Parts: sequence; structure tokens; C-alpha cells
Amino acid sequence: EVHVTVSGGGSVQAGGSLRLSCTAPGFTSNMCVMDWYRQAAGKEHEWISSVDPDGLKTYTASVKGRLTIPEDRPKDTVYLQMNNLQLEDTAMYSCKTQTDSWCYGGGVYWGQGTQVTVSS
Repeated sequence: EVHVTVSGGGSVQAGGSLRLSCTAPGFTSNMCVMDWYRQAAGKEHEWISSVDPDGLKTYTASVKGRLTIPEDRPKDTVYLQMNNLQLEDTAMYSCKTQTDSWCYGGGVYWGQGTQVTVSS
């Protein structure tokens, strides 16, 4: 298994910011498209953002402008910058590879997740 590491979560007041990090060896060299997901308590996984090897980013409409993938992407690293966090953003956040043959042979690999808790 490819080991994907997610970090940066924590507790923050509404309106605050956090920066999550997703890393795994070979993200860059294998030209992986990376996804960010979140799962709130009692709800299903929700796709929130993707970035491809060319830096093209897509977002679900509900988070665009607040949760972003920064332009700066160090080797084998994808960030999720979260600004103006709201109570509804409370969730477990994780990243994963997309299913492309050139990315680890097409396997899907998830990070362990990091909890983000937003309070009023």
C-alpha cells in the first residue's frame, strides 16, 4: 500500500483558518491527480477539491473561495488552505489519489484523515 499522510487539523473558532497537508512519496513523479474529501458526523464522504499535475484545480461550489489548494505545491505535497471556517466545515478531512494507470498503477490510496472542529 502507498502510505498517504494527512495532517494539520485541529480546533478553531468560526472565521479562523487552518492549513491541511497531504503527502506521499511519488505524488509528483507519478503525476497523480489528488482529491480532497471530508466526512461530517453522520454524513457520507463529500468531494471538495482536486488538483492535477498541471496545477488545474476544481472545487465543489459550496467551498470555493474559502477552501483552496494553494498555488505553491512542494514535491509530493498537496495543501488545503481553509479560511473563514464555519461550523458546517466540521468534519474529518482526507486526501486520495484518483484512479489513473500512471498513478501507482491505478490504485486508490487514502490518507488516514485529520479532524477539523469549528466552534462558535
